[in-house]
Amino acid sequence: MTTLPDTPAIPPSTTAGTPEPLGPDDFDALDNALDTLREHDDEVPQWEFCEGFMAALVCTRRPIPPAEYWPVLLGEGFVPAQQMEFVWRWKRRWAEIEEGLDADVQSLDDERTWQPEVLDTRGAIASLPEEERTEMVGEAIPSFAQVWALGFMYAVENWPDEWTAPRDKEAADMLNDALDNIVALTEDDTAKPTVSMFSEDGPPSVSQQRLDDFGAAIWAVYDLRQLWKSMGPRQETIRKEPQPGRNDLCPCGSGKKFKKCHGA
Repeated sequence: MTTLPDTPAIPPSTTAGTPEPLGPDDFDALDNALDTLREHDDEVPQWEFCEGFMAALVCTRRPIPPAEYWPVLLGEGFVPAQQMEFVWRWKRRWAEIEEGLDADVQSLDDERTWQPEVLDTRGAIASLPEEERTEMVGEAIPSFAQVWALGFMYAVENWPDEWTAPRDKEAADMLNDALDNIVALTEDDTAKPTVSMFSEDGPPSVSQQRLDDFGAAIWAVYDLRQLWKSMGPRQETIRKEPQPGRNDLCPCGSGKKFKKCHGA
């Protein structure tokens, strides 16, 4: 697990000693912290984007240190020491994702299964009073889990060397298939809406195809986590400088043949 900066307090723990899962208040606090950061940098993303970005970091082949990923995600102006509460919750969420992805689950209904924190923004808007919905006509509203997938792929694109396909064909196919399933969520949901993920009785806003794609993306992240864990960090190729022939002049500048100088 990537080492994160010190936090202001020990995260609350369950009886098993692991950090408690984040609750609605925690995610509200994360959103509020990002809103504050956005006052000084309008490119600071929403939490759903951060959630996808974090999931990719958890899966990345080489552990990416915080000093390397904070500027990519939140800009050069982000100072972890000044955002300790944010970092504290980030660390807890990171532990949740790792625990869920490392659990031996066979079904998405398993309570141990990792579930991304994603939004049904269209469902939320569809549930608003008509006059408020009218104000948003013409605006681009992301599909269910679309922002999460964009955050995931943003991390992949920023560390391409860590996502290079392995030489092993089976492993390379596994990587490509998994990434394709996540990329599918970066596209718009254009199929007929059949269900609302915002509320049980809300107007339909998400298609069945989208739900199927979302499930496939969750399993894809499991595959990516296991793939890179099994392969480990890439080994750098050590390249030796070419050696002079025995009858060549020694590169030290002595004027002697290599065999009678440094090659002796």
